[in-house]
Amino acid sequence: MISSLFIGHGSPMVAIEDNDYARFLGELGRTLKRPKGIVVFTAHWESDVQMVSEIDEYSMIYDFYGFPRELYEMVYPAKGDAALSRRIQALLDDAGIPYVVEKKRGLDHGTWTILHRIYPQADIPVIQMSVNQFLPHEKQYAIGKALSPLREDDVLIIGSGATVHNFGLFGVRDREAVKALCFAFENWLAEHLRKWDLDALFRYEELAPYGKIAVPPPAKEHFVPIFYAMGAADQSRTAETLHQSLLMEVMINSAYRFG
Repeated sequence: MISSLFIGHGSPMVAIEDNDYARFLGELGRTLKRPKGIVVFTAHWESDVQMVSEIDEYSMIYDFYGFPRELYEMVYPAKGDAALSRRIQALLDDAGIPYVVEKKRGLDHGTWTILHRIYPQADIPVIQMSVNQFLPHEKQYAIGKALSPLREDDVLIIGSGATVHNFGLFGVRDREAVKALCFAFENWLAEHLRKWDLDALFRYEELAPYGKIAVPPPAKEHFVPIFYAMGAADQSRTAETLHQSLLMEVMINSAYRFG
C-alpha cells in the first residue's frame, strides 16, 4: 500500500530554482514507490462542494504574477484518467459525500510545480480535487478517508499547500522572531502529526503556538490539504516528517508522509 503525502508547494519558483527543497522533491520522486495514478487536493482550487476533475489532457493555469517569464512558459503535460476519476466519484458516493465533476479546469500551480519536480516525465495520470477551507476539519479528514481504498491500488494521494503561510509576516522587522514563530508552529504540528492527535490538530488555532498567525483565518486554504491527506491514511495512522526548511524567512517548506 502506498503512503499519502502532504507537500508544501511554497513559492512557484520551486519549479525552476535549484535549491535544497527542489532537490529534495526530485529525490522524493526517485525513492517513492511509483504510483499508478496521482490525486492532488490543491490549495489553489477552492469550492463549497467537493470538485473532482475528469479531464483527458490538462491545460496550464499560471495563477500567480510577478515571476520570471520562464515560469509562465513551463508546461507539465499531465493527462487525466477517466476511470480513476469515476472510481473516486463512486467512493464519494459510498461515503455520502456530495461532489461535482469538473471537465475543463487546467492544472494550477499547487499541482504542477511540485509534480514537475517529483515526476518530471509527466507520465502518471493526475486527478485534481478541490478543498474547502470552511468545512469542519473532521469533514475534510472524512473526504480523504473516503478515498483511502485507492492507496491499496498504488494511487498516490497528495495534499498540496503550505503549513505556515502568512504574507503579513514579510512586514515584520524582527526576522529572528518570525523564524522562531515559524518553527514553533511547525514543530508543534510535526509532534502532533506523529502522535496522530486529531483532537489537538483539529483545534490547532487555539492550541498550537502562534496558530492564528501561522495560519491566518480566513486564509486557511493552504493548511487544510493536510487533513485530506491524513484522512487517506486513517487505517494506519502513522506520520513521518520528510522535510522542513524556511522559505523567504516567513514560510515553511514542509513535507509529511502518512501511512
